[in-house]
Parts: sequence; C-alpha cells; structure tokens
Amino acid sequence: MQSKSFIIETLQGDTGGRILIAVLLASCLIFPVFNLFVPESSVFHISTYLVTLFGKYLCFALLALALDLAWGYCGILSLGHGAFFALGGYGMGMYLMRQIGDRGVYGDPLLPDFMVFLNWTELPWYWNGFNNFGFAMLMAAFVPGLLAFVFGWLAFRSRVTGVYLSIILQALTYALMLAFFRNEMGFGGNNGLTDFKDIVGFNLQSDVTRAVLFVITGLILIFVYLFCRHIVKSKFGRVVVSIRDAESRMRFIGYKVENYKTSVFVLSALIAGIAGALYVPFVGIINPGEFAPLNSIEIVIWVAIGGRSTLYGAVLGAILVNYAKTRFTAVLPEVWLFALGGLFIFVTLFLPKGLVGFFSDVKEKMRKKA
Repeated sequence: MQSKSFIIETLQGDTGGRILIAVLLASCLIFPVFNLFVPESSVFHISTYLVTLFGKYLCFALLALALDLAWGYCGILSLGHGAFFALGGYGMGMYLMRQIGDRGVYGDPLLPDFMVFLNWTELPWYWNGFNNFGFAMLMAAFVPGLLAFVFGWLAFRSRVTGVYLSIILQALTYALMLAFFRNEMGFGGNNGLTDFKDIVGFNLQSDVTRAVLFVITGLILIFVYLFCRHIVKSKFGRVVVSIRDAESRMRFIGYKVENYKTSVFVLSALIAGIAGALYVPFVGIINPGEFAPLNSIEIVIWVAIGGRSTLYGAVLGAILVNYAKTRFTAVLPEVWLFALGGLFIFVTLFLPKGLVGFFSDVKEKMRKKA
C-alpha cells in the first residue's frame, strides 16, 4: 500500500508521466507475448528484431532521462553523457566477455580472444571480479559516477558553467575515445568487446532472453522515471531548479550550489551508466565508437526535441528521433545528419519547449477558447 501511495503521489499532476508508464507497462506485456506465443505467420507476430530494436530505444530513453535531470532541471548542459553511457556499456561488456570462457576462438578459459591475439599472458588486474554479475553491474554504475564526481567536484567549485563546461566535457569524451582505441588499454582497441555468448547463464541469442531483457529494461525505465520525478518534486529538486534559474542568488542566500550540482551530475551519470549496461546485450558489441562526441550531441537533441524539464518529454524525444533515424538511414543514410541538424534548428527556433511544450500550449489555447 505504501508503494502504491508513493506512485500516486509521485505522479500527481503528471498526466504525461502516467501515460508514459501505462504505455511502457503495456509494451512490457505485448512485445514478449506477441513475440514468443504468436506464430510467425500471424500478422500480430512481433519479430525478435523488433524486440531488440525497441529494447535499444528504451535504453536510449533512459539515457535521455539522465540528461534531462541534469540539463532540464539543473541547467548543466552536458556534452559528455555519451562517455558515461559507454563506460557503463564496457562494464557489461567485460562481464559478458568473462562468460565466454574456453568457447572463444583461441579456447583460452581465462583470457578474452583479443588478449590472446595480442600475446597477453595474464588478465589485467582491473578485469578481476568481472566474472561476477553483481560486481560488474556495480562497476557499470560506479565508474561513470566516480568520473562525474571528480569532474563535477573540480568544475563546479571552480564555477565553470555554460559553454565552457560543455566544451570541457566534450574534450573529456574525446580523450576517453582516443584512450579506448589503444590496444594497450586492454579493452579490445578498435574492435572493442563482442562475440558474447551468455548472460547470467542464459543464451544471449535466445528469443526468450531477448524478451526478458526487454521487460527488465522497460521496468527499470519506469522505476528510474518515478525516482527522477520524486527527486524533482522534493525540496531538493526545488532547490536545484532555483539554482538553474538564479544561481548567483542561491549562492547569496547561503546554499552550497556546487554540492547540489555535483549531486545531480553524479546521479545523472549513474543512470547513464545503467543505460549503457542495458544497451550492450541488445546490440552484442561495445567499442570506442560509443564515446564519439557526436553521440553526446545527439542525446542533447533528443531531449530538446522531446521537451526538456518534463522527463517524459526526454523519453518521447529519444524514442521518436531514434525511430526516425532507423527509418531514414535505411533510405538515405548520408542525409540523416543533415536532417537531424535541420530538425534541431527548427525545434530551437519554433518549438523552444519541444514537442511536449508545443502540444501543451495547443491544449491550453483550446481550453481557453472553450
């Protein structure tokens, strides 16, 4: 009963959030059932490809939710969330590589294939423990969170804000990409980590496993949405929003602004790391390309198009833009980036509140006319 009342209180006045959760719960039921129990010959059958594709979209939605918490509510325009996402993905990838064992190309029970190929004789110390699922998931969230804490502690206490903060985060992301490209780092270099077999003992290529991963990702997205919604409605959240709108005034009246900003930034990075960890089993690979600066910019575009400072708008933007990307790149792949840039400019000029804000304004005008 307490959990039920918590959900009702959290979603009070959040019509968009209630609709989002209802759609996600329905998807968690429809996708697995129509994939596993409806014959392929039926028009209602949902292929494993679509389950995997929309599972990826849910991971991107979780990532967009993380950025909206930092940017929409705290004013931290992060162009480095792609790095937190990738680090979480590498945490999952390292666990999945350890599960291969002697089923790799070279048959080494301890060393991944790329280490054998590079003539490594022992497993690096930082790979220890990643054969344990719990430890690997902890690291998938902890490492991005630690990086965000160190960066935030230094940047926010130095009062680095605005475009300067964004540029530094882009530089950090690019530096990590270059580092992970190096074979000496022990993360597979240019090829990254791939050829995964199992996850917690279940065949990763199985339709049932894919369906279960979809449900788990959807439920985690719902939980994180409720958690973020609870935060922004709390006293802490109201202080954070005040810092976004009037940082100097909040400093003047005695608030430790840097502590609040660091806390939100770390929490956002933790969520991004979880999103990255969930993403890797769906795509079956993680490589340094996930650190690409363009990826971090795309996340900002998802949130801007959906509507920042709404949470559910960020989720909507991530799913819509990535669905459009899937469709568009299949027809005119070389034009997609131009289309995405044009869409971002259009939204910035004509829909500054994003799609959610636009429909809210239309609804309000209709209500007044009535």
